[in-house]
Amino acid sequence: MMVRESILHLDGYKAGKSIEEVRMKYGLEKVVKLASNENPYGPSPKAIEAFKSFDSLHIYPDPDPLDLREKIGEYAGVEADRITLGAGVDGILENMFKLFVEGGNEVIIPVPSFPYYHILTKLSGGVEVRVSRREDFTVDATEVLNSIGKNTRLIIICSPNNPTGNSENMNELKDIIEDGGVMIFIDEAYAEFSSKNLLDLAQYSNVILARTFSKAFGLANLRIGYAVIPEELRKYFLKVSTPFPLSTPAKQAAIAALDDREYLKMVVDRTVAERETMLRELKKMGVRAFPSESNFIFIETEFDSAYMVEELLKRGIIIRDCSGFTGCNSNHVRVSVGKKEENDMFLEAMGEIY
Repeated sequence: MMVRESILHLDGYKAGKSIEEVRMKYGLEKVVKLASNENPYGPSPKAIEAFKSFDSLHIYPDPDPLDLREKIGEYAGVEADRITLGAGVDGILENMFKLFVEGGNEVIIPVPSFPYYHILTKLSGGVEVRVSRREDFTVDATEVLNSIGKNTRLIIICSPNNPTGNSENMNELKDIIEDGGVMIFIDEAYAEFSSKNLLDLAQYSNVILARTFSKAFGLANLRIGYAVIPEELRKYFLKVSTPFPLSTPAKQAAIAALDDREYLKMVVDRTVAERETMLRELKKMGVRAFPSESNFIFIETEFDSAYMVEELLKRGIIIRDCSGFTGCNSNHVRVSVGKKEENDMFLEAMGEIY
């Protein structure tokens, strides 16, 4: 097969183990998945109803649905003409790489962060420029600015950052945006769980700010992402986008989810409360768990991450081994915030292990 040389040596994105896989391997009745930062409460019942109501599955969807863009615009406080849609934040980011990155162009990535950034850079023929984060995992504006060269085309910053959970300082980001002179992609997939709202940064002409319906809205399986971008960039984005990036049932579910703010508030409030309880309990055990502004917690264990993951799997709990993330250590893991009974099960297992 005449596969491109760069693909032969590419490490693809590795998803976590499934519940069924773990149940069969270890002979367990109850298995809890706390590995993929999913919303354990699921989507709004109104979103499910809206999704099921569409039956014209033989008709192609609207390639750029205005009604959803207007609804997102109301939610985010921006004009619909600045909203673009894609298959999750991943789909938005793929189009940005098509627009800005080609062979030899540099992409600055503060590490550790989401692995797909590295994959897309390599697929585009780009060159990774990795910038180390501070001890608290925040981005150092000076380090980023010093890394910008004549071939830099894109800077990717995730806030709250996956897998570390921290949000970025607004002033630090403004320094990078105002002094960098290149496009900045801000991945705010976990924005609803954070105390910081970075939408004001979208006023800059070199900022692309992306969000998703996968996390707080609980629509991960429908792959709905959006971004606030400079208005003049939208026509180019549409040129490189797939012809029909979003199905109509998915669109209808997203609109209904945005209409059900009460349900969204319930999900966020419960998740944040459970997150803080988990952090307190882990601290009591002597576990080094880092403060989080997301729906997951980053942990530096006293053990090798593979050992920790295996011990938890034996007890029916799936978490994420982060040792393979660029910039992480061999004892870094990430646990998603689930429902109370799931989190209690995790905490009990951690107590046994520690």
